[in-house]
Amino acid sequence: MVILVAGGSGLVGSAVVRELTRLNKKVVGISSKEVNLLNRESTFSYMSELRPDVVIDAAAKVGGIGGNNAYPVEFLSENLQIQCNLMDAAHEFKVKNFVFLASSCIYPKECPQPIKEEYVLTGKLESSNSAYAMAKLSGMELIKSYRKEYRYKWINIMPTNIYGPHDNFDLETSHVFPALIRKFLDAKESKAKSITLWGSGRPRREFLHTDDLAKAILICLANYDSDEQINIGTGVDITIKELAEKISKYAGYQGEIIWDESKLDGTLQKVLDISKISKLGWKPEISIDEGIISTFNWYQNNRHRSG
Repeated sequence: MVILVAGGSGLVGSAVVRELTRLNKKVVGISSKEVNLLNRESTFSYMSELRPDVVIDAAAKVGGIGGNNAYPVEFLSENLQIQCNLMDAAHEFKVKNFVFLASSCIYPKECPQPIKEEYVLTGKLESSNSAYAMAKLSGMELIKSYRKEYRYKWINIMPTNIYGPHDNFDLETSHVFPALIRKFLDAKESKAKSITLWGSGRPRREFLHTDDLAKAILICLANYDSDEQINIGTGVDITIKELAEKISKYAGYQGEIIWDESKLDGTLQKVLDISKISKLGWKPEISIDEGIISTFNWYQNNRHRSG
């Protein structure tokens, strides 16, 4: 059995490749360097040659709140192209198992907490990342449509906020977790007396280590077969301020933290209900403190190529 991981060099894809390799599975991870998934002809040509039995789609244009808010066309258009090209090519070459990684940003901005799977499309999206959310919603619908029309065992997985090795630490495009790690390390090294962070620090977020997500994906691949997406998270949230204080501590930064409340906060709380995945026997194993330390270590060893 050949398993194709699209986005295999990224945060999530690389973790899935590592886990499959550990399990002695035949896995092929691809990035944009090997195949331009925005190009339909290239995608179909590659799929024709490889003929995988399983496709795990971890490929996407991603970014933090600033990037999403500034470049909605790119976040919508490019993700739609990647998804459609991969799914249509998988159908053309009769791939029976396809795992699509959506995003918890598809849930309404004002949503009961913790967020259950059935809350999707019950309210308005957060405006700062609605274009990305709409792309992911479209991908989910295409998965469901292929299931309905062709009886494939294709599934939608709904991860919470992910962090860990191979994350994007570019301050212009990164998510909050890697951005905080870089900012505090830079501030410590430059001996800055203060550091200014985006927003109020009050929003609550849930964070899952990418290695835990990889194991959850493989459990779902083996045991989950439903039209409804399945949430993957920790079920525990933390304020951005609390996260910043933890990262500051591990970085050894002792200066002042200033919050720029003129910047967007985004959704005020987002934590997933993980009852479904828990019933499949999965639970997160890496604590937030362990995850911060391991991500720090990876970043410090790879700073020259991680942004």
